Amino acid sequence: MFGKYLLGLTTLAFMRVPYWKTIKDSLQRLYTPELDWIQIEVSSHCDASCIYCPHAVFRNIWLNRHLPLRTFRRLLPALSEVKLVYLQGWGEPFQNPDFFEMVKLAKDAGCMVGTSTNGMLLNGKTIGQIIESGMDIIAFSLAGIDPNNGMIRKGTKFETIMEAVKSINREKAKAKTTLPSINIAYMLLRSRIDDLTGLPVAFSGWGINQIVISTLDFIPDRKFVTEAIFPDNNEEYERLRAQLDKVVARGRSDGLDIHYNLYNPSRRRKVCTENVQYSLFVSSDGTVSPCVFTNMPIKEPSLQDDAMFPPYRRLTFGNINENTLSRIWNQKDYKNFRESFNTDRLPETCVKCPKLYIT
Repeated sequence: MFGKYLLGLTTLAFMRVPYWKTIKDSLQRLYTPELDWIQIEVSSHCDASCIYCPHAVFRNIWLNRHLPLRTFRRLLPALSEVKLVYLQGWGEPFQNPDFFEMVKLAKDAGCMVGTSTNGMLLNGKTIGQIIESGMDIIAFSLAGIDPNNGMIRKGTKFETIMEAVKSINREKAKAKTTLPSINIAYMLLRSRIDDLTGLPVAFSGWGINQIVISTLDFIPDRKFVTEAIFPDNNEEYERLRAQLDKVVARGRSDGLDIHYNLYNPSRRRKVCTENVQYSLFVSSDGTVSPCVFTNMPIKEPSLQDDAMFPPYRRLTFGNINENTLSRIWNQKDYKNFRESFNTDRLPETCVKCPKLYIT
């Protein structure tokens, strides 16, 4: 890290720039966090209504908004130190009219760019823009491998999504490019667990690079408790893991790279799967949080208030409209939050999070 600062000073004699400006730029790079990724919510609007999503469950207190381009630009000084910028949060990214300008700015900063989508807004023009933008990753969200997907992810159609996948691959071939990598973000609900065996067959031959199977980690309403897959004991965990391992093996034989996340009741991670020590989330209002689950676009103060669902509180450490990302990252309370994972005194927001037990 200090090497970057020294490099800025030693090259001063060869650069026709003011001394003070070089010092300022070098110090800014010194304190800019080197992150694995930044997840940016470009929109909290969504044209779908997935039954398990907070957007649908809390529609009466939901805050629909787009991230302004001027706010996104405030992140640019930090993006050169980030490996991946993921343009997606609690809404549909392609609803933001400035989406492709944000992709361009992030690519120009030198980082990889990805997004997740429900696939319903990808017409011919949009797909052409995706290819031209040089976007690295596009993930399609699904919760089924047949038309029943639309019963869960209301407002979406399995056939439309797969047609978009086909079109992107066709345009990639025309442009002689391998980008973007096409992924599937698959939400596994307990009522659809029998679909697992058909997963590799359903997506084989579609030019899909990776499938990531996740479970319902955030439960927005008591009625979805039975859809969450939280093994009660190690025996149930091993049984489910063996089932998922078979899917992974079958996928490998079909040329599919399949991964899964599964709650393990007997093994707590040191740091959650959101990688909060080396990543962060920026909401569509510019607030900075450790992860997307700590910053939903809702009217506070609370959503739930019973023994099963303690009150939901957003956890934020500043706003990029008011301060630089470097200063927010390096302020004392944010540092203390990250350092708490090296102790047994986790913050209340995280102590019961299922993502601490995901394998």
